[in-house]
Amino acid sequence: MVTPQEGQFKLLDDSDEEDESGNLVLNVRTALFESKKGAITAIGEMASYCGASYVPYIESSMQVLQKACKNWHPMIRCQAAEALPCMVIPIVAANHDDEIMWRKGDISGPSPMSPQTSLVVEATLTELLTLMDDDCKETVGKACEGIQRVIELCGPHSLLPIANECLQKTFDLLSRKGPCQESEDGYEGEALDDEEDHDSFMTSVCDLVGSFCRVMGDHFVQYLPQFLRVVCTYIKPSRPPSDRSMAIGCLGEIAQEMSSAIADQWESIFLPAILAGAADDDDNVKRNSAFAIGVCCEGLGNRIVSFYPQLLQAVSPLFLVDSTKSEYSAACVDNAAAAVSRMIMASPGHVPISQVLPYILRSLPLKNDMTENETVYRCLLRLLEMNQPDAVSCKADIKRIFQEACAGDSKVDPELKSELAAALGSL
Repeated sequence: MVTPQEGQFKLLDDSDEEDESGNLVLNVRTALFESKKGAITAIGEMASYCGASYVPYIESSMQVLQKACKNWHPMIRCQAAEALPCMVIPIVAANHDDEIMWRKGDISGPSPMSPQTSLVVEATLTELLTLMDDDCKETVGKACEGIQRVIELCGPHSLLPIANECLQKTFDLLSRKGPCQESEDGYEGEALDDEEDHDSFMTSVCDLVGSFCRVMGDHFVQYLPQFLRVVCTYIKPSRPPSDRSMAIGCLGEIAQEMSSAIADQWESIFLPAILAGAADDDDNVKRNSAFAIGVCCEGLGNRIVSFYPQLLQAVSPLFLVDSTKSEYSAACVDNAAAAVSRMIMASPGHVPISQVLPYILRSLPLKNDMTENETVYRCLLRLLEMNQPDAVSCKADIKRIFQEACAGDSKVDPELKSELAAALGSL
């Protein structure tokens, strides 16, 4: 049945277009919608930056956003999904001095959230959970990002009431069975060759999986097999590079957060995936694979030292990537250095330091991924503390590298700079 409103929309020829399948797509944008979108954005921004002083306005703001979540236009729903998690920030500022103290996976004791905070969090997550069923992919992506923001701010007690439903909806999206993916029948069996086939919102879905690990800890172990299985479908060579990079990145996050809990899946899932990723043609896939190798070694420790020769062989070509080619290429070399550094710190006796240390030193200073500065420099500090013979023989190079890291224009964090500066005295 066509409503009068739908009949009017059919007259808006300038705003209508057809997608690749020939279906009519309504793309109505008016000044009124732009005004609504701006107002919703303003609500979110004010809540984010006004802190505790915004608490008196949370209830009325929530009412506006809840109504916006039901708006027929996807642009409005999407903006509401982006603004919703901002409602939690003022109540956390007012009741918890901007930070809720929670521990990964700890739901045994009372909730660290105040009753008022719990009410706002529950209302926010309920709306975001509903938006995960939206038929607009961008809205679904924003909903996943919003849930991630809230649960990482508020901890496992915030996720607990919606955990089962949220996990199921996330798994359905990864399996391409979400409401916004209903037109993708037969997708799993198709060979995907184009970058166009990558849904950018799926990155937000994968990031939410990493967030589950970060918040739930060991409680997520029971879900690992099925989530890993579906994540690995995106690593197939037929997938576009962005899919492969996304999936390998997700495996790295899971390994980093779950640590030794991935032991049962190491040889069957993680090892073949990261070895294939390290040999990929795409530098971003290689970069994420290097990260995954490092955090797997860090988390599994001596359990996987027998695989070190394989892993080092996979990482070594990454040092030869031309770091000037792109930011992904530069990050690839950075993450290769960090991967080997993590392997050394996990089990120095199983790494041929005389062979790998020159590669690490040549890669410094890092060019793109500054989050790995701490990993690499702490590895060098540890080798010096151990009086490791190969590090001692490279003291001149290490001294020069530390001096560069301590320079005023260096991108090394101030706290780490202080440690490096102190170490220079002994060099």
